[in-house]
Amino acid sequence: MSRIPLRPFLICKDEDGHVRLTVRETRYNSQNYPLITSTLQQETFATAAAARAHAKMHFGAEAGQFASK
Repeated sequence: MSRIPLRPFLICKDEDGHVRLTVRETRYNSQNYPLITSTLQQETFATAAAARAHAKMHFGAEAGQFASK
């Protein structure tokens, strides 16, 4: 596993063409190994900009914390 921290918000399209938002949390175990928990949000969005706006409003996301797939 890479020691480079993951961006906490992943934006990607599902098989139906809707944009989905995944919130990722990184924790570290006693050996300082990163453990990542990903939670796919229930909401679907028409655009990536709408998903970013939702993350900023509900999760306090900031610019530079988003990854896309």
